[in-house]
Amino acid sequence: MTGGFASSDKTDLIRAERDVQERLGDLAIDLSALATISNIFRASNMARYHLERTVLADEDLSFTAFTVLWVLWVWGEQEARHLAVEAGISKGTLTGVMTTLERRGYIKRSSHPTDKRLVLVNPTKAGINVMANLFPKFNAEEARIAGGLGEDEKRVLAASLRTVLRTLEALSE
Repeated sequence: MTGGFASSDKTDLIRAERDVQERLGDLAIDLSALATISNIFRASNMARYHLERTVLADEDLSFTAFTVLWVLWVWGEQEARHLAVEAGISKGTLTGVMTTLERRGYIKRSSHPTDKRLVLVNPTKAGINVMANLFPKFNAEEARIAGGLGEDEKRVLAASLRTVLRTLEALSE
């Protein structure tokens, strides 16, 4: 798509941002905020799609399933509603993802010992093994994606994105 946001060529992106600015004309909007959030969204979606097509395709995992496994791999047992929050998904989405991961033998669900209404989720040995093998490949691809940035740029960008995340968390409270 030429002139739109589908192209990632630097001149096309700048041209698209300029086209948006011209189209919006006299509207009282914050163009730098528009460009910031639009580019966060686009970069996130493109990275997710790329990682699903490359690294995660080898294990037939969606980005969401990978994220759920990653949370369990790093922090261990989670109550399902907390796992959904940590993975950034709804409880309904988590239910479907857990069904898939459980069928593959990567997780195990159980009832909470003191409150049977709550579901505990644990990674299995197979889930831990798949993450131990997959994560280095995933991170290598993350490094390729961020490869156009210097170390200082990566640190500044990560800090800036953490600020955006904290702002979003405050807005949702």
